[in-house]
Amino acid sequence: MKKMLYFALVALVMMSCGKSGGRMLTSATGTIYECLVVMPDRPLDAAQRELIAHSLTPTGSAYAEPVNTTYDMVRATLAADMPCMPQMEPYLKLSQVNISLFDDYLKPTRNILIIDVNRDKYTGLKVQRSRNVWAKPQAVFRIQAPNDETVVSYWMEHGTEVRDWFVREEMNRQISFSRANTNKEARARLQQQGYDMLIPEDYMLIMDTAIAINDQMTNGQMTNVLWCCNNKGPMRRDILVYSYPYTAQEQFSHESICAMRDAVMGRLVSAQVEGSHMGTEYRYFPPVSRQVKALNDSTGGFYAVETRGLWKILDGEAMGGPYVSLTRLDQVNGRVVTAETFLFASGQKKRNALRQAEAILYSLEMPNERQRR
Repeated sequence: MKKMLYFALVALVMMSCGKSGGRMLTSATGTIYECLVVMPDRPLDAAQRELIAHSLTPTGSAYAEPVNTTYDMVRATLAADMPCMPQMEPYLKLSQVNISLFDDYLKPTRNILIIDVNRDKYTGLKVQRSRNVWAKPQAVFRIQAPNDETVVSYWMEHGTEVRDWFVREEMNRQISFSRANTNKEARARLQQQGYDMLIPEDYMLIMDTAIAINDQMTNGQMTNVLWCCNNKGPMRRDILVYSYPYTAQEQFSHESICAMRDAVMGRLVSAQVEGSHMGTEYRYFPPVSRQVKALNDSTGGFYAVETRGLWKILDGEAMGGPYVSLTRLDQVNGRVVTAETFLFASGQKKRNALRQAEAILYSLEMPNERQRR
């Protein structure tokens, strides 16, 4: 009986662990979008503080913590407010310890930034990205430097890249999780158009149609729309994929993407008050766009434009929330494809839910990418 109990316990431990390089890894601790920062917290000199104050804090961020130490500098980037959110929410929730306190209890943390400053060990800067070092899933970013000046110089140039790396690691994990449980009907409808996206099974397909939009924007052709919604619980999450003819590179400009969004959403989304429709907040928190690469393409990613903003109901109820869209070019069919998610959850924190839905957008595949699989 004792032997049977022993083998049962061993099997249970093995089932709860991952494997990396022949080693058994425990499950990572911590919640999504949390990061442990392992580094010294030493005062910055006057010149460094002035440099950081002028260039480090993102434009439009409400982050107002003083930057007096090396950890303050890191926190000002990693914990800066996400853009285009109805409430102030940071990119990452942080905790910090010195390297001497970084023990086996903390090593399984899911996201870890290690900044090791030691002039006796290092003669120059070294940067390393690793996965699943002490646990799984885990992302570890190491910066090794001989002095604080080297760290400050590196962080000023690459701090936002470090932050984006941790965010993308979390999104990749969400994509892997979504792959096992998808809405087969919604994916089949999307695949009929040549595309694919890992729409979760808890999203219900509510529309698959073609609509007419301004002839000048679509060259007189119809706009294909697939719309799915998760309305379970206190938060509503919607995902739409719409495509229209590609005519010029200007269609990937920020202004053109926003104008097309307003045309499509204004046509599709209405509220209880007659004549009300969805629009975009431009006055107080205008949307922002940036060029991005795919998360699921080992060849280096595709060209896409990510747009973030706030939606609101025009001429009706006081409703609104955040949205994110990803706009891509379908070279096979000569179409522009936009995948968008928008949330409605009055009074609730929205960062984690928005990031999870955003990860679904990044699983979008074009016809030529589907053929390579």
